[in-house]
Amino acid sequence: MIDYYEELGAEEQRKVTDAIQKLYRQTFLLERRYDRKTGRYQVNGDYYPCSKHLDFVRAYFAIMDIQVVENSQMGVIYIQGEQVVGEKLSKLATFYILALKLIYDEQMSAASTSVNAMTSLGEIHEKLGTYRLLYKQPSVTEIRRTLALLKRYQLIEPLDVLEEMDGQSRLVIYPTVNVVLMGEDVRALISTYGEEAEEDDRSEL
Repeated sequence: MIDYYEELGAEEQRKVTDAIQKLYRQTFLLERRYDRKTGRYQVNGDYYPCSKHLDFVRAYFAIMDIQVVENSQMGVIYIQGEQVVGEKLSKLATFYILALKLIYDEQMSAASTSVNAMTSLGEIHEKLGTYRLLYKQPSVTEIRRTLALLKRYQLIEPLDVLEEMDGQSRLVIYPTVNVVLMGEDVRALISTYGEEAEEDDRSEL
């Protein structure tokens, strides 16, 4: 494994190192990311070095008992395993991911040729209200903190600056949300959190 890396040119070594660091820090590497300035999806410079040297990257992470998975259909490379420890999600972050997954699945079923989906902050809250998961309007600070977290892990891309977000603000939903939650996970979490939300609501009466 060391020999393989040392045989690469200095520039290619730098690209591979950057890709590995990004993958470990962010959990996901997207093939394309939305660029607000151009209004288009741009190639992610870290994705292809990782894909090109995938066997080496997999061997590197295997030392830590971490699996590297490439889903070329969704255009995402991600790591998984017991050793992958991300940030502890707040309840609001978990709710947002649930809503994003539901919205993503709905849009993909209507347009199966695309892996890109968009929503708004208002639609997220409406979806959570439909499933009786959100009884109180979160504070602006909570919302901004949650969106910043989801952006950092490449689950969304806000089309407006976080400081100016409101109910009409648009968000790109990346296909990584399809990796974070599977259909059965969504149903189980909705059931669990729905019961908790009803209990919390009754306790405040």
